[in-house]
Amino acid sequence: MRIVVLTGAGISAESGLATFRDPGGLWQRHRPQDLATPEAFARDPDLVLGWYDARRAQLADVAPNAAHHALARLDAAWPHDFLLVTQNVDDLHARAGARRMVQMHGALKQARCEGCGAVHEWAGPMPRATPCPACGAARLRPNIVWFGEMPMHMRRIEAALEAADVFVAIGTSGTVYPAAGFVEALRPGARSLELNLEPSAVAHRFSETRQGPATTLVPALVEELLRG
Repeated sequence: MRIVVLTGAGISAESGLATFRDPGGLWQRHRPQDLATPEAFARDPDLVLGWYDARRAQLADVAPNAAHHALARLDAAWPHDFLLVTQNVDDLHARAGARRMVQMHGALKQARCEGCGAVHEWAGPMPRATPCPACGAARLRPNIVWFGEMPMHMRRIEAALEAADVFVAIGTSGTVYPAAGFVEALRPGARSLELNLEPSAVAHRFSETRQGPATTLVPALVEELLRG
């Protein structure tokens, strides 16, 4: 049985990371076009880089929760095809031990050179004009998919969805595409489950929905799947 899991900001909220679309979320305090577009970076790189520096630093104050650890356990124990697709740019899945994973919106702890395209692991601040370790060009930016840019790893994700027997979406709003449309890419007969605090915008497209905290629902689902 082949499994694809999609996670959104809701799975990290219980670790203390702010979500983007809830009433107190990050986009309520900042306009996306001021912080997360190529145009914003060109217009005011210090503002954009400083905001991502702060978000990167926040990761030191949080830890993976029971939902992250449960998915890492499923990844390690599942003997068949498995892919964890996360919309999150934090590193909590990786710190929990997930290996068969892609970050479709990029990673806070990575920098990408707009000159040579090299991607570098990056844990600290990224001041403007920081030289690329590969080519020396002062054109580093966060390795994040900004609004208007193409998500990463789409070919691998689409292939996994087409073959999936089970698709699980956890902590997603169902408003951000293409991820909101993943449930529609499943083959006939595939099982689809949504785990969320409340139904997402696309909850009606799933064959099953469960509501509650990810730290409760995800470990329980993982136990079910591993028991067969």
